Amino acid sequence: MEYGNEAGTDMHALITRMAKNMRILGVVNIVVGALNCLSIIGAIFGIPILISGMRLRESAEQFDAWLDQEEGALFRALERQSRYFSIQVILLLIGLVASVAALTIAGIAIVAMFASAGQM
Repeated sequence: MEYGNEAGTDMHALITRMAKNMRILGVVNIVVGALNCLSIIGAIFGIPILISGMRLRESAEQFDAWLDQEEGALFRALERQSRYFSIQVILLLIGLVASVAALTIAGIAIVAMFASAGQM
């Protein structure tokens, strides 16, 4: 990995900081996922969160390996980071659909409650 004097140092420092933050976020996702798995309903979201945290930590390890000039490490780092983002997007979409469904059901329940109260 050759970039020139200052650019190489900046790139190395940037990737080192990024990998450190990825590890922290990965651990947080693993802990949150594990806590969600304590209930059956929570496990539906907990398992993907836990897996995404593992992928993020693996990505951070591969970025470090890339800094050590390990062959193929950059590809593996980006692949695992891509998997992390894919899982997060799927969880986001599921959460949005569930929120809209819950708000719709709550709205229907409120309308039904007022309608039945008006008939009394």
